[in-house]
Amino acid sequence: MLSMRESHMDINHCIFPESLLYDAENFVWAKVNTSKVITIGITTILTSIAGKLSYIKLKKPGTEIIKGRSIGTIESVKYFGVIRSPISGRIVEVNDFVISEPKLVNDFPYTHGWITKIEGSNIRDDLNGLEEIENCHNRIRSIIQDMHVRCFVAFPDHEMFEIGVECAATLTKLDQLLTEIQMGEVVHLVSDDSTADLEMIRWSEENGQSLLEMRREDNLYHFIVKKVK
Repeated sequence: MLSMRESHMDINHCIFPESLLYDAENFVWAKVNTSKVITIGITTILTSIAGKLSYIKLKKPGTEIIKGRSIGTIESVKYFGVIRSPISGRIVEVNDFVISEPKLVNDFPYTHGWITKIEGSNIRDDLNGLEEIENCHNRIRSIIQDMHVRCFVAFPDHEMFEIGVECAATLTKLDQLLTEIQMGEVVHLVSDDSTADLEMIRWSEENGQSLLEMRREDNLYHFIVKKVK
């Protein structure tokens, strides 16, 4: 998601690079490339809300954009939404890679998954309306809590919600799923079995699969598993 050398703020497990400017309400970020050209992308809040993206449509280079208006749309199985520009200006470049591979935005929202580059027409005033993470982290924290946003160390390709199921049966289902998915894909597993943490650690060690993250929230365990063999 980020270079390990890049300074960032972790808010409820959601990452926000300190080098960027944010439009907190619209879930977008901006990076100043030159005195006029700004790179635009979406934050981990929006990727979490949307889920695994399946389709991205972006307005073409040369299109004139007004601040707050759409520069494109994103879709998933459960979500359709607009990406709103934090500045006015003219689109000079779009990220064709995210059009052909939408999950790049889920996996690398601040790097490879950038959306659009815009040459600003009112750049000074527009940038004054954006904030560094140090100045808006409390508001972002409230948004994350109010919208029940959940971010993980890797964005899931698959979800398993095994509530009221014994861990042994859950692991059988997980083994089956791993035979059906591609190498490198990620599974988010949720269990309320009280022994799930110990069983998942044992399972990972015995099977050689990568247990990237383990988190307990109330009576639920959340596990992030990556297929590596």
